[in-house]
Amino acid sequence: MDFEFTPEQIQVRDMVREWAQREVAPFIREWDAQGEYHPEIYRRMGELGLLGLPIPERYGGGGFDYVALALVCEELEAVDTFLRVAISVHVGLNSLTLLQWGTEEQKQRWLVPQARGEKLATFALTEPGAGSDAGHIQTRAVRNGDSYVLNGEKMWISLANTADHFLIFATLDPTLGHRGLCAFMVERGTPGLTTGSIHGKLGVRAGDTGWISLQNVRVPAENMIGEPGEGFKIAMSAIDQGRFTVAAGACGLIRACLEASVKYCHERQAFGQEIGRFQLVQQMIAKMVRGYETSRLLVFRAAELKNRGIRNTRETSLAKWHACDCAFEAANDAVQIHGAYGYSSEYPVERYLRNARGAVIYEGTREIHTLLQAEYALGYRVDKPLRCPQPPAQGYETLAMRS
Repeated sequence: MDFEFTPEQIQVRDMVREWAQREVAPFIREWDAQGEYHPEIYRRMGELGLLGLPIPERYGGGGFDYVALALVCEELEAVDTFLRVAISVHVGLNSLTLLQWGTEEQKQRWLVPQARGEKLATFALTEPGAGSDAGHIQTRAVRNGDSYVLNGEKMWISLANTADHFLIFATLDPTLGHRGLCAFMVERGTPGLTTGSIHGKLGVRAGDTGWISLQNVRVPAENMIGEPGEGFKIAMSAIDQGRFTVAAGACGLIRACLEASVKYCHERQAFGQEIGRFQLVQQMIAKMVRGYETSRLLVFRAAELKNRGIRNTRETSLAKWHACDCAFEAANDAVQIHGAYGYSSEYPVERYLRNARGAVIYEGTREIHTLLQAEYALGYRVDKPLRCPQPPAQGYETLAMRS
C-alpha cells in the first residue's frame, strides 16, 4: 500500500475541512441543542460536489477514489456526525448501489442528478420490527400488472424528510425470508408515501432522522433495482459501502476528541500543573492516538481493496467495528478528561459522546461484527465474488475547483 496521499486527495480534504469549519462548526452547538436540521447544508454539499464524490464523471460525479471518500468522511465527522451521515446514506447506501446494480437507464434517471447534487437520496431497509434481521422485513411488494404496490413502514431512516429519492426494500413473500427481498427506487411525491421526523434522539440531533409510511404506493416495475429476489444481496452490498463511510467518519470523531482533550489538558491546571502532566490523563490521550492510527489503517486497507474492485466485506466490517468502538471510548475518555465541564454542552465532548454511541449500533451492531469476524476466522463464512463499483483514478479537477 502507498501511504502517501496524492495532491488531489489533499486538496479535496483541505477544501472540505475549511468549508465545514467555516459554515457548520460555528453553529453546530445551537443546531444540536435545538434538534434542528438544515436542508440548505445538504444543498451546499451538493454544490461542492460532495454528493457525487466517488461517482464516475460520466454519471455526473467527481471521479474520486475511496481514499478521498474516506478523507472527506473524516473531515465532516470531525465537525459533526450529521454531515458524514449524509454522505453515508446518499453516496454510500444509495448512489454507489445504483452504480453497482442499476441499469443504464436507471443510472441516467436517478444516479446522474444525485451525483450532481440536484437530488438527495436515502436508503430504507430498517423497520420498527426488523433491523439486524433484515431478511425478515415485513414491507410487502405485490405485483399488479406492470407495477408493484408497496405497503409497510420504515424506521430510523436518515434524510427521510429531505430526500427526493428513496431506495426501499420490500418482500414479495415473507415466508421466503431473504430470498423474497426486492429493491425499488421511489420518488418523493408518489401517492401513498409519507414521511415524518423522529424526536428525542440521544445523538446526531442536527441530522434528519425519520420514518417512512407506504400505503398502497404504486411503483412501475422498471423501478426495481436488480432482479426479483436479489434485494438481500443488493442491501448487503450497499451496507458494505455504508459501513466504510461510517468507519472513516469515526476516525474524524476520534481526532476531534483527541484535539479537544489535548487543548483542555494544556488549559486546565490542578495541583499546580497542567492536567496533561498526570499519567492517568496521558494514558487516555495515548489510547486516543492508538485508536485513531489503527482505525485509519483499517479504513485505508478497505479503501485500497475497493479501489481495486475486490470484495471487502470482512475488511470493512473490521474497520467499522474497530473504529466505532474506538470513537466511543475516545469520547468517553474525553468527557472524563474534561471532568464536570465534559458533562456540559459548554464543551463539544459531550456531543461527541452522544454521537459516537449511535455508530456502535447502526450499519451493523457491535455484536453483528463480532460474529462476522469470528465466523470468518473459523471458516464458517466464506465470501463469494460480488460486483464492486470501482471509481476511475481520474477527473479530480471536477470537484477540487468548486471550493
